[in-house]
Amino acid sequence: MEINFTLTFQGAAGSTTGSRHLLQVDDKLILLDCGLYQGRREETTRQNKQFRFNPAALHSVLLSHAHIDHSGNLPNLVKQGFGGTIHTTTATRDLCQVMLLDSAHIQEHDAEWLNRRNRKRGRGEIIEPLYTMDDANEAMGHFQSVGYHHPFHVLQDVKVTFYDAGHILGSSSVIIDLRRGEEVFRLAYTGDLGRANLPLLRDPEIPHNVDWLVLESTYGSRIHDPIGEAKEELRETITRVAARGGKIIVPSFSVERTQEVIYYLNELTNEGRLPPIPVFVDSPLAINVTEIFRLHADCFDRETRRLLLEDGDPFGFSRLSYVRDVEESKRLNSLVGPCMIISASGMCEAGRIRHHLANSIEDPKNCIMFVGYQAENTLGRKIVERQPEVNIFGEPYRLRAEVVTLNTMSGHADQNDLAAYARVVRDNSPRLKKVFLVHGEEESRTALAARLRADLGLKAVIPQLGERHLLDGKDQRDPS
Repeated sequence: MEINFTLTFQGAAGSTTGSRHLLQVDDKLILLDCGLYQGRREETTRQNKQFRFNPAALHSVLLSHAHIDHSGNLPNLVKQGFGGTIHTTTATRDLCQVMLLDSAHIQEHDAEWLNRRNRKRGRGEIIEPLYTMDDANEAMGHFQSVGYHHPFHVLQDVKVTFYDAGHILGSSSVIIDLRRGEEVFRLAYTGDLGRANLPLLRDPEIPHNVDWLVLESTYGSRIHDPIGEAKEELRETITRVAARGGKIIVPSFSVERTQEVIYYLNELTNEGRLPPIPVFVDSPLAINVTEIFRLHADCFDRETRRLLLEDGDPFGFSRLSYVRDVEESKRLNSLVGPCMIISASGMCEAGRIRHHLANSIEDPKNCIMFVGYQAENTLGRKIVERQPEVNIFGEPYRLRAEVVTLNTMSGHADQNDLAAYARVVRDNSPRLKKVFLVHGEEESRTALAARLRADLGLKAVIPQLGERHLLDGKDQRDPS
């Protein structure tokens, strides 16, 4: 009997959060990523609680990387009955060990806060956290890690290989070889792709002999500033704000972006090109993640490995302080004079960053500096859009601080990078049939699809949430 392969897009189809893609091989189900959806509270709760499939029916999960929009719903998956294996790289497993526990802590804390508010308002409704720290620990027991370029079978006719995606530490593109009789077909899922020449990490690897490509499209409609300008833009912003006595508040993702900012600050400090202001990393998660970075030098590029030999620690310098204690974090808000505070979360939806924003956002001397993507309907996106008033902890605040977005520091491939990646795949994949565009807002996916069709002659598909596609070996690439 002929084996059938289907792919159903259960998340990140029309958005940049909640990545979940379901591969069916006959009656076996394999999930590619299991991320948290982020956005408006009611929609977020609904999207994250209710899977569009039965978790207990899954055979296994293939996890591309540790970012919460790709990994953050794994504890809920296990809570709802998933009993299989979560396959990923060693560095991703180590990052998830701290990130999923941190996410669970946030879930518990948010539920507790909402319940206190409901009691004050006389409401009897009890809010349960999406998952708990016990659930996160239970999920970690399902992880099994494997190195890059080490093929393994999840099923007899399904072989998987992880390629370096160059996005964050341990990030991978998932290359899946599907056997049907004597024929082998290849499905490549990029996860999130990094950019060439980023600090710390190697450049993304590109697979060959691909039949179907699932390609991220976060910045499918945009072109980044050259990465070589990132350090100078960072220096100029810090120098300008410090000169007027302001604070630089940096909402930063705990994984990769925080370490990249510190890496540049370390270089600028060694070069004597920064004003002598204190820098604080106020995020226990970012501190734990930085320790994991130190353990995985094997993931670094050649330049960073050389720096490790010469400098010893690219994540530390004299004016840098790591803040774990809550009381010490609170004291940062009473500091007088210029300083830089790097804190999570990157989209300002949770964590200590909200306290620093509430304390700083109404002072025009200060600067809020963004170094990562801000999804629709998040607090970070509203600040980037310079809405005159935003809500923090349910209270309105006037946005009077300067807002700076350093697009040079994005860890995502832009339209040029994505098109170049697709071109190499096409040129080395004579049987390439379709490119499915995921993990992008509609404007980004539409713009990237138009370019792939016009410039590369590819059949670019924009799947909608819940859309199911038969991966048919007879489905040839559209030559138009």
